[in-house]
Amino acid sequence: MLYKGLSEVKGSLVVVDNVDHVGYDEMVRIRAPDGVDRIGRVLEVGRGKAVVQIFGGETGLQADSIVSFTGSALKIPLSNEVLGRTFDGVFEPMDGLPPVVAVDQWDINGSPINAKARVYPNNFIQTGISIIDGMLSLLRGQKLPIFSESGMPHNKLIAQISRQATVLGEKEEFALVFAAMGLRYDDVQYFVDSFRKSGALERSVLILNLADDPAIERIFTPRIALTVSEYLAFHLDMHVLVILSDMTNYADAVRELSAAREEVPSRKGYPSYLYSDLASIYERAGIIHGSRGSLTQMPILTMPGGDLQHPVPDLTGYITEGQIFLDRDLFVRGVYPPINVLPCLSRLMKSGIGEGKTREDHSGVADQLYGAYARGRQARDLTKIVGEAGLSEEERLFLTFANDFEKRLLAQGEDENRTIEQTLNIAWQLLAELPEGSLTRIQEKIIRKYYPKRPESK
Repeated sequence: MLYKGLSEVKGSLVVVDNVDHVGYDEMVRIRAPDGVDRIGRVLEVGRGKAVVQIFGGETGLQADSIVSFTGSALKIPLSNEVLGRTFDGVFEPMDGLPPVVAVDQWDINGSPINAKARVYPNNFIQTGISIIDGMLSLLRGQKLPIFSESGMPHNKLIAQISRQATVLGEKEEFALVFAAMGLRYDDVQYFVDSFRKSGALERSVLILNLADDPAIERIFTPRIALTVSEYLAFHLDMHVLVILSDMTNYADAVRELSAAREEVPSRKGYPSYLYSDLASIYERAGIIHGSRGSLTQMPILTMPGGDLQHPVPDLTGYITEGQIFLDRDLFVRGVYPPINVLPCLSRLMKSGIGEGKTREDHSGVADQLYGAYARGRQARDLTKIVGEAGLSEEERLFLTFANDFEKRLLAQGEDENRTIEQTLNIAWQLLAELPEGSLTRIQEKIIRKYYPKRPESK
């Protein structure tokens, strides 16, 4: 339906009077006297009024603009032609190619997977990164965020995972869906170059909202990316890895929209519904009964000032199935990837590792590495007080273990792709530095089978 005239223009929000049969989240097209078409969506409707959020520049809007309500939420055309394509934050092509032609139109809002239809994740994904595969195992259908800070190498880490991720026992590579929200051009170009160099660009879909693009489009960007992912996973039966970067920029866009609507703010100005809003994104990952495809999420969050209590990482931790922390101290010391494994967690790890999946010793080795590295870090902290000379012999042993752990297992090259077998073998070489009697978290039969034999002294 067409309406002429805006009763109020307030920044990116406009009010249309005397509307009828208009629904929440409905898409809107507005033509101003300058001849430019703008799109928006209905945020509030009632008593004959509709509040519309404009996407893009609002400069030039006037009271005598023409408003057209489309009758539905934003829907996008999807077919297998989306692979290898690049789109902006409202699914307009950015690669110079024509728009996707498809019969089916998919609503970008989607919905969380019904709990009854979910398959519990139990397929190990080999990322080729030892510290993740060995101690923070990622499973197909899991949502595992990376908590980082500005200036940290999270882009390198996620690009490496994207290049190397495979499901053991299956030859099919992951399709990649990358959603950039408020990223700088050089950060996005790094991903594009990385995907192109590895040959992954042909099986990738890029949805890009750059730092100088309208912030409000970031509300759409992750939902478009997940709709594309759901189509690839549950319609074309592909394994899909979704990268959402940066979810903090997305949450800031939600806060900006909330402030424009003059809603009562909660912590740090974010709206009280931020938890449910984030959940509507994260809960769209998983595996569905009867489908051969899967949708795995790895969101990236930059924590302002490294504040873990910031609302975005805090709420994300409640919704997702673990977290990976990047540590600035390790980064400053030149360790890549700078993952501080002690506060990290993969809640689904136990169901995807072990005999028949990775290797029978995997679980026990991971537990033993955690315990030994924690004791080594404690010894390192103690040296700041008493010096290394003040440590006991056992404390010095675990301090050496922690140093070797970071040099040999944690640290690896940006292009180094280790198998899970190589990772576990390195782990056993490290555990061989400890007395066999101290390996209390590994079954005796596993120790006898895998503990490296030391050469007999002459």
